[in-house]
Amino acid sequence: MSAVLQAPSGVSDLVYQVTWEALPEYYRLPDEPVDNTDHILLAAALLESLELAGFLDTPGQLATANVGICATVNGRTVVKAPDWFYVPRVIPLDPPRARRSYTPHLEGAIPTLVIEFLSETEGGEYSSQPFYPYGKFWFYERILQAPYYGIFEPETGALQVRQLVNDAYQLQKPDDQGRYWIGGMNLFLGVWQGAKTDRTGYWLRWWDADGNLLLWGVEQLEQERQRAAQEHQRAEQERQRAERLAAFLRSQGVDPEKI
Repeated sequence: MSAVLQAPSGVSDLVYQVTWEALPEYYRLPDEPVDNTDHILLAAALLESLELAGFLDTPGQLATANVGICATVNGRTVVKAPDWFYVPRVIPLDPPRARRSYTPHLEGAIPTLVIEFLSETEGGEYSSQPFYPYGKFWFYERILQAPYYGIFEPETGALQVRQLVNDAYQLQKPDDQGRYWIGGMNLFLGVWQGAKTDRTGYWLRWWDADGNLLLWGVEQLEQERQRAAQEHQRAEQERQRAERLAAFLRSQGVDPEKI
C-alpha cells in the first residue's frame, strides 16, 4: 500500500511518497531508550489496567511501548518509537515472537493513539520538521496519520490530546472531569495523582464510558480486601445479633435450640 502526501501550503512544496514495507531483516533500529525509569512505570501502568479490565482479551490488538513504527518515505526508511501506542487490529506474527518493529497497513491497522512523555531535554515531541528523519509531531500527523496524539508532562501532570481532523491535529478540550474521550477505544484518558510502586506523582489513567476508573492490580486487591473485611464485619454483626436473640429467648424460658 502506498500514498502520495502533499505538504501543507506555507510549509514546503514537497511531495511525500509513503509506502509501508517490511523492515529489512538486519535493519539497525534507532537506539532511543526512554529518558528515565518514570517513563517505564508510566507505560507499564497504562497497559496493566487495560489488561486487568479485559480490554485486550480480544485477539489481534497491540498495546506496547517503545516499539518502532516504520514507514518508507520517498524511498527511505523512517522509524519513530512512541513512548506508548495502541493498535486495534494487528496480524499475528508467524511464528509468534516479540515484535522489534511495527509497520502499519502491512502488519495491521494504523495506531489509534500514540503517546509521548515529554522529554526534559529534547522537546522533540512537538517537532514538525518536514524533512528526513522528520519530527515526531510531523510523522504522527502527516505520515502515520494516527487519529489521536497525546503528550504528557509527568512532572506537572499536564496532558494535551490532539485529534486528527481534516488531516491535521486539532487540540482537544477535556470534559468537566479533565478527561479526553479516545474514539476507537471507547475510553477516557486522563490524569490521576497518587502513588504506585516506588513512584508518587501524576499518572495517565483510563476510565470507561460510564466514568469508572480502570483499576491497577494493587487497587483491585485492596478493593477485594475491603470487600472481605466488610463481609467479615457483616457476619460478625449477624452472629452477635443471633446471640442476643438466643439470650433473650432463654430469659423468657424458651430454649432457642428447640425452636
